Amino acid sequence: MSAVGAPSGRAVDRAGAQRYAAEWAQAVRRLGFVPMSAVDTERLLLAYTLRLADALLAAEAVTPVAAEVGQALVEAHLTEPGVIEWSVRSLADRLPQQVLGGAAGLDDRIAAMQGGLAAGFARALRDRTLSQQERIARSAWQARDSVEQALRDSEARFRAVFRGAAIGIGIADVDGKIIDVNQPFADMLGYSIEELRQLNVAALFHHDDAPGMWELYRELVEGKHDSVRVEKRYHRKDGSSVWTDLAVSLIRHDDGRPRFTVAVVEDITQRYELQRRLRFQALHDPLTELPNRTLFFDTLGRLLDGAGRVGVCFLDLDGFKAINDSLGHDLGDRLLVTIARRLAGCVAEHGYLVARMGGDEFVILVDGDAGVDDMIAVADLALAAVSAPVFIGEQQLMVSASVGIVDSGIVGTSASELMKAADTTLYWAKAEGRGRWAVYDPERSARDIARSALVAGLPVALERDEFVLHYQPIVSLLDGRMLAVEALVRWQHPELGLIGPDRFIGLAEETGLIVRLGEWVLRRACQDAQRWHVEFPESRLVVSVNLAARQADTPVIVDTVADALASSGLPAGLLQLELTESAVMGSAGEPLRTLYRLAALGVRLAVDDFGTGYSNLAYLRRLPITCLKLAAPFVEGIRGDEPDAADHRDERIVDALVRLAHALELWVTAEAVETEAQAERLRALRCDSAQGRLFGPPEPAEAIRTRLDGG
Repeated sequence: MSAVGAPSGRAVDRAGAQRYAAEWAQAVRRLGFVPMSAVDTERLLLAYTLRLADALLAAEAVTPVAAEVGQALVEAHLTEPGVIEWSVRSLADRLPQQVLGGAAGLDDRIAAMQGGLAAGFARALRDRTLSQQERIARSAWQARDSVEQALRDSEARFRAVFRGAAIGIGIADVDGKIIDVNQPFADMLGYSIEELRQLNVAALFHHDDAPGMWELYRELVEGKHDSVRVEKRYHRKDGSSVWTDLAVSLIRHDDGRPRFTVAVVEDITQRYELQRRLRFQALHDPLTELPNRTLFFDTLGRLLDGAGRVGVCFLDLDGFKAINDSLGHDLGDRLLVTIARRLAGCVAEHGYLVARMGGDEFVILVDGDAGVDDMIAVADLALAAVSAPVFIGEQQLMVSASVGIVDSGIVGTSASELMKAADTTLYWAKAEGRGRWAVYDPERSARDIARSALVAGLPVALERDEFVLHYQPIVSLLDGRMLAVEALVRWQHPELGLIGPDRFIGLAEETGLIVRLGEWVLRRACQDAQRWHVEFPESRLVVSVNLAARQADTPVIVDTVADALASSGLPAGLLQLELTESAVMGSAGEPLRTLYRLAALGVRLAVDDFGTGYSNLAYLRRLPITCLKLAAPFVEGIRGDEPDAADHRDERIVDALVRLAHALELWVTAEAVETEAQAERLRALRCDSAQGRLFGPPEPAEAIRTRLDGG
């Protein structure tokens, strides 16, 4: 045991002090929150224990020492009420026995120490509470001052923004009464600030949007919206209008009730007008100011979606390109402007849409369940408006137009289909002559589509070798022997079957494909004829091939014929080339030399359909031809045993043509012989040969071989 000297002769038990401090620490931690670890708490209380024990044994007064320990407990934040209670009681119950070896003679000093500990603890606790209250009060005052300053700063900033903003700001109560506005707001509407403070916001609404805007404002002040932003017009004081971008916000009371509204208003009149002009330019033609194709198709689509009946009059000026090229684009533009005004004016009372589709094309949209007769009436009005003389400066212009009329009830409800049909119908009107209209006909359109499909398929058909040759016999009227065959081309279409030449030869001539097709016919006919010649050389069968006018005019026709003969091996004398009367009779210069070069190859030349064109007989005798083929109409006129007056005329014509041909030492072949009576009359007229159904229809090459073989 360690001892601390004391006048009483007692000593402090160090181990006992440690046990006492440990119990004190456990009691403190059990009674409440301790802001220290258990080790630190025990170490601190051990120091307090030793200080109190030393004070009890010393001659000094114990009250001040106990008061210091009580104060130290508060400073260590050991302030739970149970802590001071345990501490005071243990000074009498435990500390003397555990630390001092008994309390004999110390009762007064222990009582004084208990009082001093409690007094010091209470005084320190009171001082700390007062200090905390002072800090809290000081903080509250500072916070209040800060809030008041922030409020003053906020109000100052709002006033600065309110007065100095470049855009209008207005404040109104929930009834719409204007509380305050800034100067830009007043300037925007042409009022003074005081005048606006006397108004209700409803008085400023534009008459076009007042009901809807007031309802929107009511929903705002009722709390259904916290803010609203719209583009709207306001009435200015002078009666004019101003377009604005308006943003309104609702300000509420603390309990959430609407208090007032703040409106921020920006003048966007210039921007709105610019947008309006841009929209107009996007949907209207810049030259004529008529609706453009975009607006037209939007309107057409909307009407068709509404299942209404719609008509289209598609108009195109006749010969406008010639006016542009000869008189200049400036005059052409002025003409278009005049025509556009006339078209719009002629249907103005009906309210029909007139649009410029581009170039010199215009379209009139006829709605309102108008029938075809109404559309025709509109087309007549348009044609009359266009055909009136146009005076531009010193120029007087006369123009006409063609119109395609389409009814959606016939075509369907697709805008693209409707305009495609209108374009097709416009083409019909132009093809039938200028200054007229045409009405869409589904059957005619179907024929045109089929025709276009054939045109598109012709080049592919050549590549795929879809063409075949049939041969029609040409027989002697003297003994019935087959002298020649005429090669006639057919198209073995993969979908339509066998197509006759009447359906595609004209198309081949229009597209220029007739030259390639004619060369193919020539080479294939020479190959077939050479096979017959090799197998039946005694027949000396001639193959007759038609040459189209364009084919005969090609510079290489002589070389093409020579190559066809050389590559097939066919003797030139067994090939006859048929040319139309107009092609032969119009030959002069190089074409005439071509005929002589062909004749020099050894081939025969025949004039097909002789008698249907203009025949220069003096010129005819100069041509290197060997045969005339009488046109079918003359032969068809020879009916037989009981001819009428027309028959006599046809017979006399045939008689004259045969005599003429024989006078020129030409062979004569009659076409389209259908009956034995016709054949007999032709024999009587001394016609040399004939072809037609009576002697056999056009047949494949194998059928001709069978006939040569005696089958």
